[in-house]
Amino acid sequence: MNDRPILKGLILFLILGGLFFTGIYWLSRLSEGGGPGLGDRIAIVRIEGVILDAADTLEELKRYKDNPSVKAILLRINSPGGAVVPSQEIYEEIKKIKQETGKKIIVSMGTVAASGGYYIASAADKIVANPGTLTGSIGVIMELMNVEGLLKKVGLESIVIKSGERKDVGSPFRTMTKSEKDYLQSVMDDVHAQFIEAVVKGRGLKNEEVVALADGRVFTGRQAMENKLVDELGDLEDAIHVAGKMAGIHGEPRIIETKKKFSLSDLLKSEFFGNTRLFGLGKTQTPGLNYLWTLE
Repeated sequence: MNDRPILKGLILFLILGGLFFTGIYWLSRLSEGGGPGLGDRIAIVRIEGVILDAADTLEELKRYKDNPSVKAILLRINSPGGAVVPSQEIYEEIKKIKQETGKKIIVSMGTVAASGGYYIASAADKIVANPGTLTGSIGVIMELMNVEGLLKKVGLESIVIKSGERKDVGSPFRTMTKSEKDYLQSVMDDVHAQFIEAVVKGRGLKNEEVVALADGRVFTGRQAMENKLVDELGDLEDAIHVAGKMAGIHGEPRIIETKKKFSLSDLLKSEFFGNTRLFGLGKTQTPGLNYLWTLE
């Protein structure tokens, strides 16, 4: 008989504990935009550092796409670009959201939104850049190293067995032939043409207008606006108000943003990658074709 009050207290404690942790869970979900019902909101998705993978950004975009309380998505881009495919995947997802939901996509450019960063931005309904933002860099780059001379100095030799003549094109262990350079240039030209086509479609410009700007050069935000690459000059807060107006939200827009967990890989991509490029080491970090603005 004496055990019953203890048992009842334990059950009550477990129930209250369960309710407490359930409440904490849903509060965190709501603070990250995980649930509807808090009125019309604008979601902020950040694209920062070198773009090596699109998975996290695509997951965020899809979550906000399916959230009925999110009326507009603001992409805050602070990136020099990166690998071709992730840039293209994010661009295509933006187009899908616009077509399937009618939600407005606005871009706010930070310090730099160049090459792959601009590729992504060009799919948006409106682009807002700071006057001093570095953007543009419509082009593609492939960086290859040749360590043949170094190997000879240390007495090493690379032996390659391959199934076809061009299987080892770009090998760092031998000098590239003119035929191989021409072959890779043709690949580069095709990917460059894809970039131009994306900007033409996304920005509603004529092909010749984009071609004239697509030699890899960067523009300040002000220059980019003069060349129709961005729509307005302003900071993040200005872009938020633009997004609210375009989404038909009255008053101060409610903002939601997913809290990102600390990731060592993100740190390496944003800091280590950028720093190692200064010493010529970053060339090996993103093999293949890149929509990437770099300072050599």
